[in-house]
Amino acid sequence: MEFPGSPRRRLGGLLLALALLAGAVACTPRPEDGREVLERFLTALAAADIPGAAELTDRPEAAEEDLGLAWRALDASYLEHGIARIDGDGAQSTAEVDLDWALGGDRRWRYRTTMALARVRGQWLLRWQPSALHPRLGANQHPALRTLPADRATVVGSDGAELLRPGTVHRVILDRDVADSAQGAVNRIATVVNNGFAADPQGPRVDARAVGAAAAGGSGPFSVIVLPGDAPGRIREQLAEIPGVRVNDEAAMVRPDPGFAPELMSRVEDLVAEGPAGVDGWAVVAASPDGATVSELHRVAPRAAEAVRASIDKSVQDAAQAAVDTRADAETMLVAIRPSTGEVLAVAQTRKADERGDLALTGQFPPGSTFKIITAGAGIALAGLDPGATVPCPGTMEIGNRVVTNYNGSGVGDTSLDAAFARSCNTTFGNIAHSLAPGQLKEQAAAFGLGVDYRIPGLTTFTGSVSEGTDEAERTDAGYGQGLDLASPFGMALVAATVARGGTPAPTLLPAAGTWSSRASRPLDPAVLAGLRSMMRSVVTSGTATAIAGRGEVRGKTGEAEAPGGSHAWFTGYRGDLAFATLIVHGGGSEHAVAVTDRFLELLDEAAELTPAP
Repeated sequence: MEFPGSPRRRLGGLLLALALLAGAVACTPRPEDGREVLERFLTALAAADIPGAAELTDRPEAAEEDLGLAWRALDASYLEHGIARIDGDGAQSTAEVDLDWALGGDRRWRYRTTMALARVRGQWLLRWQPSALHPRLGANQHPALRTLPADRATVVGSDGAELLRPGTVHRVILDRDVADSAQGAVNRIATVVNNGFAADPQGPRVDARAVGAAAAGGSGPFSVIVLPGDAPGRIREQLAEIPGVRVNDEAAMVRPDPGFAPELMSRVEDLVAEGPAGVDGWAVVAASPDGATVSELHRVAPRAAEAVRASIDKSVQDAAQAAVDTRADAETMLVAIRPSTGEVLAVAQTRKADERGDLALTGQFPPGSTFKIITAGAGIALAGLDPGATVPCPGTMEIGNRVVTNYNGSGVGDTSLDAAFARSCNTTFGNIAHSLAPGQLKEQAAAFGLGVDYRIPGLTTFTGSVSEGTDEAERTDAGYGQGLDLASPFGMALVAATVARGGTPAPTLLPAAGTWSSRASRPLDPAVLAGLRSMMRSVVTSGTATAIAGRGEVRGKTGEAEAPGGSHAWFTGYRGDLAFATLIVHGGGSEHAVAVTDRFLELLDEAAELTPAP
């Protein structure tokens, strides 16, 4: 029997009350929140049904214009959406919406925005304003896609020095349809530019007569000149004041040091003109109705391409140029190559040499006694000689039908091949060449790269030529670099690089571009290498190049080549992983070429002392 107020009765009453309360709550209708209308709006928007989406807003005309601009400016391929939450009281609602735009090319723009709905005359509508589409859009703004171009790759030298960097130049354009006279406008442009850069010998110049003639007879825009990015603003302002002239800024690769190796850098610029540009970035911006950017809503930064590596070594090039300029009175030139890689490190010429073109790379000169490197190699490879072998070195010697005389007629009779090489005996090496069969000396030269054709992107080169030697006298003269032997400083630098490396390297200006050669390189016989390296060292320690003995482990060969109008002074060799060839056209004795090379190595040593340790 249970009594009123007992624990069991009280518990039963409590359970009954809770059940009634739960039933009451379950039966209370949830306030409408406009979810259905919001879902219809998002579905229409995702389908690019702009009129259909706009009809579900309280400002359909404004919404249709804004949404249409957004779809077109974003160039979207599709839109995904989702309602994260929605809260309402039956009269108005606020929803958090996730939007995911696919903008092509794997570009996705994801964000969350807030959309408000209201019940208007019994119908739910989205309250339209641009911020419903994105919270940071203002009135009369729409999202727009922008490409962020990646910078071109920086170009660095083999020593890591920056040679070219992305920048801006200023192109001067003449509109011939606006100018009263094309020639008159060009004359005024020339006056502004030439006077503006008068203090800079390397600055831009306008040849008014030549440019005016090119511009005459045509119509429309005509590019007159490109000014460097650091051109003074006053010059650009003066140009813009000329009727029909405008100055446009253009992206370009610019030189941090405009005066550095201008000819070589022009070639590098041409090579990298279509080079890697990295990966473009992109941004979504808030744009005005006319497309102007107001602010940035989202950004994916561009990624620059890795630096392009050119073979030029700035410190080597600077030293080479300064060294040849010590003989600015002559056509003096120096080529430096890294034997281990074939990288062309420097090509330097005096202004006098520049007047005749690319003499260092393509000029053809008798190599004189520097060619004895090849003749000595042939003697070791084909005649069983070695540095200690006894060879004749008289002051004058009749060889076949040819009488050969040493420099100043000096001679020592029989001596070692090493001593004859160090003394540069013409009689010794004329005799070795005479003993060879026709074609053998030419074949030996090719094994050192001389006479081989190379197609080097960015460089036009000619190594040299050696005749077949079918004529005895011709073959004899060839043994000491006279007769029909011809070589460029580039070709003789390759010869020295071959000795240093053990085989001819593939010369290159832009390593990634590769090099084609008419003959595959093969390793030289170890006996030939050992002999040549030893004898080339003797030239410096006890022979004709002792003036450079203080520059470390230099190995080389001097040469004085007879030519119409005087003798050419040569010196070629290597130190460590640096091969070089120096030529002074009509420079007299080889000691002058040795002096230029000595200055070159001295400057390199000084630069190395100033370079902080890594």
